[in-house]
Amino acid sequence: MVAEIQEIDAKQWVKTRSSLDANESSFIVWSGKIYSFVPGEKRQILFKILGMSVSRCIPTSAESWDFTSRELTYYLHPQTDEILHKWENPWTGETVPVMHVANNPVQGKFKGKFPVQVDGDKTTFAFDLFPSYPNPLAADPQFNDYCPSANYQAAELFKISVPSADLANPNLNSATELWLSWDRMGQWLPWMRMGDRSGYLIYSATGSKVKDFPALPELLKTEINTRVPLYRQAPKAYIEGEDMTSWLYFQKHFDAYLAGEQFPIPAAAEAGE
Repeated sequence: MVAEIQEIDAKQWVKTRSSLDANESSFIVWSGKIYSFVPGEKRQILFKILGMSVSRCIPTSAESWDFTSRELTYYLHPQTDEILHKWENPWTGETVPVMHVANNPVQGKFKGKFPVQVDGDKTTFAFDLFPSYPNPLAADPQFNDYCPSANYQAAELFKISVPSADLANPNLNSATELWLSWDRMGQWLPWMRMGDRSGYLIYSATGSKVKDFPALPELLKTEINTRVPLYRQAPKAYIEGEDMTSWLYFQKHFDAYLAGEQFPIPAAAEAGE
């Protein structure tokens, strides 16, 4: 049976990605692997990954919401699953600090209609994204050995499925279950210090929505409790300015990277939390 293509209101996407309750932080977790893709070479599993998003949707008008969130992703040893703080580059032989993902904020505006695939009891949102924009580090010569390309370019393919009944249930603020599939092709990460070496990173991950902070994997809970308690909750309001990315985070904390500090950089909870 072929899935039926429909359009649904942004309200149903809010229930999927986060929650209609603006007082509530919603959590999604993901795990997977990162492979190297270099022409003429066999693929290598460079890292396992484990990450999370904590988000909130704030209504701004009828059928319109501000989405605000924070994201963490940790690069893990591909055999032991331990957090990597140093990484030996197999192409250069150099050992470099590992800069884990700590993006605060990641935001958007939810409104209008969203296309979905409805297959009986499951509804799927599919987003094929191809971000391409000037590399924010390209103009600074100190980053030539890290990410000299003039443009940032990637492909990110998301499939997010939830129970169709949850979307139709007016008594639910948030979908009770969520299945995430995320595939990504992107450039070498700046902290890998690959310069202009040819090749890409291939990400393959799956994830789900979890009930609350205590339901997160132990590794993430420990890291958040001890190093980055800011990530226990989503921002309480939309934050003006651009989203944080791994490239901008590398630029912001380049001195700490050169000093060999441990990442992510500690981030205290907001006042009143």
